[in-house]
Formats: sequence, C-alpha cells, structure tokens
Amino acid sequence: MSNDIINTDVLIVGTGPSGAAAAKRLVDAGLEVVALDFRKLPRYKICSGILSPRGHRFLIENFGPLPKEVLHEPTSCRGVTFHFPSMISIPMDFFGGPTPHLNRQFADYWMIKKSGATIHDETSFQGLEHDGKIIRARARRNGRPVEYRTRFVIGADGPRSMVRRSMYPEYDEGIPWFMVGQKFQRILECPLDEQYFHFWFHPELGHYTWSHARDGRQIVGVGFPAGGNVDIYHKRVESYLREKHGVKLEPADDREGCAHNFGPSLINRYVFGKGNVVLTGQAAGFFNMLAEGMSCALHSGAIAGESMVDSIHKNRPVQEIYRKQIVSEVTRCTDQWNPLKIAFDNPHEADFKAELRKLSIREQANVIRDLVKFLPIYGRFNWGRQMLSQSIHRLITGEYSKNRWL
Repeated sequence: MSNDIINTDVLIVGTGPSGAAAAKRLVDAGLEVVALDFRKLPRYKICSGILSPRGHRFLIENFGPLPKEVLHEPTSCRGVTFHFPSMISIPMDFFGGPTPHLNRQFADYWMIKKSGATIHDETSFQGLEHDGKIIRARARRNGRPVEYRTRFVIGADGPRSMVRRSMYPEYDEGIPWFMVGQKFQRILECPLDEQYFHFWFHPELGHYTWSHARDGRQIVGVGFPAGGNVDIYHKRVESYLREKHGVKLEPADDREGCAHNFGPSLINRYVFGKGNVVLTGQAAGFFNMLAEGMSCALHSGAIAGESMVDSIHKNRPVQEIYRKQIVSEVTRCTDQWNPLKIAFDNPHEADFKAELRKLSIREQANVIRDLVKFLPIYGRFNWGRQMLSQSIHRLITGEYSKNRWL
C-alpha cells in the first residue's frame, strides 16, 4: 500500500494546550500547520482541570473568553488548601482571583480549533526521518499509512511523547515515573470547601494526594511511584478523609489514571529536541509543583511556535533560538521546586509563607515538622543533591544550567 503524502510547513504532534498554543503562533504568522492526535476529537483527558492564574491569563489574551461548555462545576477554583498530619489546614487564595475549572475534553478541542491549525485526529505518529532539508514523518491515519513532509515538527504529545522517544529512545528508562490515579465518588457529606483544591502533605497517604469537587462528585486522587497499587493507596486516603475530615462518600463509580514524569522540572533535566524537531510542554519535562502542567504547556508551546517563526525570518537554527527563548519558562517552572526560592522568595501563585505567619508559633512549628517528615519519601529518587546544585547555580548566575538539557 503506497503512502498518502501531505505537505505542510509545520507538523504538530499533540492537540493539547502546548500544541494549540504553538499552532496559534504559527498560524497567526501565516504558516500552514497540521496538528495530529491519535484519538478521535474531542477526546477525554485525565486531568484535575484546575488551571493556574498565569495559564488563565494566557488563555484570555490568546484565545479569548472561555465558553461555559468548556468548564466543569464548580466553574472556578479560588485557591489551594494545604493539609498536614497535625490537622492544621492552610487555605490560600490565588493571586488575581479564582481560576477556571476546565473540562479538558472540550477545552482542549476549543483551543486547537481556535488556533486555526488543520486537525488530523485518529492519526498516530510512527516516526520520522530528516535529510537536512525536509522531515518525513510517518503516521497512520484512519488505518492508512501517511507521510507528512514538513520543515518543522513540534512534539507536544505529553509525558509519554512518541516524538521524544523517536529521538531519545532510552530517555524514558532513565527517569522515575509516577502513577497518578483518581476516583470519582458521589458526596454524602463533605466539609471540604469546594472552592479550593485540597492537597495533603502526609507520608502515609502517598507522594501526591489531593481532592476537589467536580460536577456533583468528589475526586479523590493519589500519586505514587510506578508499580504501586492504586486501590490500596485510594482506600488508605478515603479512610483518612473519613476519619480525620468527616468526608463521607459513596463507593467510586468511575476511575482513571496515567503516568507522569515529575523529575525533569525538579532537577532542570529538560529535553528540547534536535535540529528542526522541537519538544514542548510535558514532552519536554515541564510540570509545576502542584502538578498543574497546563500553564507551562501553554507558555512553552507558544515559545516553540515563536521560535520557528523567528527561525524562518532570521534564517537561523530553530534550536538555537528556542533554547534561548525557553529560558524564561525553565526559570519559572524550576523556581517552583527550588528550595532556596521557596525559602527566601515566592515563586508560586499563592502566598504560603504569608498564611503560615498567621498561625501561632506552635502551629508554625507543627507545620514545619510535618513538612520535614514528608520530604524523605522522595529520598529514593536522589533528587535532593541535584536540586540543591541547580538552586545554587541559579543563585550565583541568575539562571539554571543549560548544560543539563538534552
């Protein structure tokens, strides 16, 4: 069977926020863009849907007001509440006010359509070849082989990026993977304020434990190293919420889970591609401290698109331009994990230290003790020394080391 051949200026693999943001920049500059997704659109997307204030501003400025049909109920989130084993809870409002609670199935589709890109769904990326001038990307569309001939490719296909794997086949084996699982349960009684995203720093619950309201149900979620059993973790969290917070829920009527790569943004180990193939969003390793990847995806995707436009206009290598322009997003993202920034600055979009100071001295000591007891559960990943090294490099030079990037 001969391949169908499709020519385009830029091929984007992935139709999430990073792909849509890149497409918007490129289409606005007059380039022809095709965006692929292996699923039929609009596709379901596993995500809490809580967008950061910075991501919200980007959407408004670049895509316009959000239509109601792309939002869950409650339609907005006021902030985040941290809970500690000492039974101290610290609610924090986001800077700039409430942010939208996105229904990713429809929000992502709205963004990619608004971008102006040509959308090819049910099209799976298979691999690519580059002869120095033209990239030939192999794919299967509706079961038929197809070849895309393009000048540039953007890998915006998430943490398990196939574009990244085609260039760095051993990369996925060299980073720790976390499973993120959440269950949906109808509410019998829930004292947790539905205006907030709730997060627990409790070493016996999981590495990442959260809950929030959505469409009349409560999401109970937990993140843990790959290989763990989500049902065991979830049962433990559900029991804790019932006993300590009075949360009474019906048995789960739905569940979902996926793998995430937390590590690269902690230790400044991003991967940005080779030649005219650029990686962005979670495919490049962007993930902020609250595991909200949408804001980083939007901004890094836009930078990827802008870099390609500049590459054409200035006749300079896109990697040279992209790696220079992406420094701002690397700094914003990795600052959120930087222990020196957390201690002496405020790299986040809510003020934890200001709220902590409102507590009594004894309560502050209890919170700090709880945090100290929580952090060792990450010890097996040997991130501490690397994080400290990069933090010191940032303190001395004003930026993170580019030598660690792939």
